[in-house]
Amino acid sequence: MRIGELADATGTTPRALRHYEQAGLITSERAANDYRLYDAAVAVRVRNIRHLVDAGLTLDDVRVFLPCLDGDVTEGPASDKVLRVALDRLALMNERIAAQIAVRDRLAAALAEARGGRVRPVG
Repeated sequence: MRIGELADATGTTPRALRHYEQAGLITSERAANDYRLYDAAVAVRVRNIRHLVDAGLTLDDVRVFLPCLDGDVTEGPASDKVLRVALDRLALMNERIAAQIAVRDRLAAALAEARGGRVRPVG
């Protein structure tokens, strides 16, 4: 299947597929006209990659899942390595969220001070 067909079948974009390929997560063959050709089974792998990325993992994180990307990544027990990657990513997200909350609170305090203590909801 060509890249556009794979993109349509997986709800992604050709650009994302090229990015996944550059990251070494999927592979393609080249047709005589140099178009990328993908095996239909790659669609399962792409859906799994998207599932993991949508859950907050990076493509580097997804590499740990390579042995199970061609099946159901939610099936069966997770390995210690997979759990460690997911827990590390969650910890990083929590740190970033806490930092953003602190910035938001400083901005809200500055706005309240600028309004003479009157706080109006924003948004």
